[in-house]
Amino acid sequence: MITLKNVVLRRGAKVILDSASVTLNPGENIGLVGRNGAGKSSLFAMLNGGLHEDGGEFFIPSQWRMAQVAQDMPETEQSATNYVIEGDIVLLAAQAEVAASEKSGDGDRMAHAYMELYDAGEHDAKARAQALILGLGFKVSELDNPVNSFSGGWRMRLQLARALMCPSDLLLLDEPTNHLDLDALVWLEAWLKRYQGTMLVISHDREFLDAVTDVTVHIESAKLTRYGGNYSKFEDLRAEQMALQQGAYSKQQDKIAHLQKFIARFKAKASKAKQAQSRVKALDRMEKIAPLLAEADFTFEFKEPANLPNPMLSMQNAFFGYPAPEDAPAGTKPTVIVQNVSKSVLAGQRIGILGANGQGKSTLVKTVARALSPISGDMTEGKGLNIGYFAQQELDVLHLNDNPLEHMIRLVKEVTAAGKLGNQPTREQDLRSFLGNFNFGGDMVKQAVGSMSGGEKARLVLCMIVWQRPNLLLLDEPTNHLDLATREALSMALNEFEGTVMLVSHDRALLRAVCDEFWMVSKGGVTPFDGDLDDYQKYLLDHAKKMREDAKKASAAPVGKSPVAIEKEAASAYDTLATSSFDAKKGVKTGKTDAAKPLRKELDKVDSQIQALNLEKNPLQIQLAETKAPAELAQIGKRLKAVDAEIGLLEERWLELTEQLETAAV
Repeated sequence: MITLKNVVLRRGAKVILDSASVTLNPGENIGLVGRNGAGKSSLFAMLNGGLHEDGGEFFIPSQWRMAQVAQDMPETEQSATNYVIEGDIVLLAAQAEVAASEKSGDGDRMAHAYMELYDAGEHDAKARAQALILGLGFKVSELDNPVNSFSGGWRMRLQLARALMCPSDLLLLDEPTNHLDLDALVWLEAWLKRYQGTMLVISHDREFLDAVTDVTVHIESAKLTRYGGNYSKFEDLRAEQMALQQGAYSKQQDKIAHLQKFIARFKAKASKAKQAQSRVKALDRMEKIAPLLAEADFTFEFKEPANLPNPMLSMQNAFFGYPAPEDAPAGTKPTVIVQNVSKSVLAGQRIGILGANGQGKSTLVKTVARALSPISGDMTEGKGLNIGYFAQQELDVLHLNDNPLEHMIRLVKEVTAAGKLGNQPTREQDLRSFLGNFNFGGDMVKQAVGSMSGGEKARLVLCMIVWQRPNLLLLDEPTNHLDLATREALSMALNEFEGTVMLVSHDRALLRAVCDEFWMVSKGGVTPFDGDLDDYQKYLLDHAKKMREDAKKASAAPVGKSPVAIEKEAASAYDTLATSSFDAKKGVKTGKTDAAKPLRKELDKVDSQIQALNLEKNPLQIQLAETKAPAELAQIGKRLKAVDAEIGLLEERWLELTEQLETAAV
């Protein structure tokens, strides 16, 4: 077990822990919670040896293997699959020992080395790594792409996959959901529920914490307090404790009254839609978080919009995507992501946008936000439409050398030049006061944005959006850098907002609290999703189960294909279905078949070779487990290693052929 007894931990002059004590038992899944700056990441640093206690007693079993997500951005030309495989340090050590034993010529050492290599799972390492990569949202066609070819967010997913690949007794996860969409998040939850070791998680996603933890440790005032149960249970217990404190009681009552106002507003809708029923449950739950909000850094609200056009926006036979690059050959067609969209956005609607990564959620939002132009079709905006847009990359486009006040002054000039200035405050003192509402007071109004935390940058973006008094809010993953208290404040503000909300988020608590209906972006189209988030999560899990069952059925059929090849083919079929190429004008799938014949012929040949090698491999594995003679063990190990290498090369060729077939069919 892990024990801290009267531990003192400092970081510079700041005292992070002061006589803190807690016990963490083997096999527990622990959520580590506390306000930003309370010391959660510093405690992780002590656990992994990056920091050392300044006093007290700290014990962690020396034999425990530890895994955590590296925070640095990987820079390598390695393939995604090989990069993740190297996360298995036990396998790497076994491979190194095999190489050393072969060089030594010691038969007994070689025999033990090959047994360790087999126990380390070299025979299925590639399949395990690729299962992690696909589960976190990558396409089959990307499995062998260089790590450097991916964006920062996708590379951090590979860091997560690498940590999960590593056999461990202690798993440390610091904000593992930040770069995930809802589909990958559901998969990760299912994976973590099967984890056998001790797990500590830092997260600002309450539903994720509820799903994967059974113990909560709260850091407050340099102390550690252990609570039995997940985050919701901790919240209940903490609410009861705070209700006993007279100093917090009056604040709590104000917050409860504030929350009850919008709970009553939506209870009348409960009979109209299943989503509204989920919303009422979420809002009822919010009474319990009043104590949390009572100690929140700030709360805010959106001003009443100057006008509410209805409809806000109308789309007719619209095609969304990206234009051909300027340097592309003449005749290059634009890339269509979402097609044939005919929908209206009405005043007061609260729409949650669902769909797997890469299906077009952000493309849809960017087009509505005017950041992209529709490729074809009609988009008609209501008179006086005023959009407030929070993009996923919004934090990256802030001027890092400028301070918050300079950002606000620039915004005033831009809005004035566009002739859209209403009754917003514009004097410098008014702007300072406005920034103060978002906790940018004193010297912070003159602090360079580049030196601020992700949460502070997100607050500045929200501040700028609120100042503009929008009537349509487009929010694409607005909570990535917000702590739990700020997320709750955002949820309250959105519920009191009188305009229209379109929200893309992997934060299910926010989606439940804010959205009355859902749109599904999938397979090149946008359709209503008839259900709530529980239905959507069930849909995702059922789909994953069906894919596994289809793969099992295919592997049982005598079609001359290896299980790994069949698994890839099943995943590739779904991947192709989700990203099929469409003609932008006709809306029909296009295809070419002439080039496919020789490719299919070679693919069948490769499948037969893989099957033959697997027929040889299975008896070798049995012999390796049963044979005792060192010389024979070494001989079997060598042949097994050679067979695995041949299968690996053939599977790579199989993947190349599959990609070529997909290209030929487009």
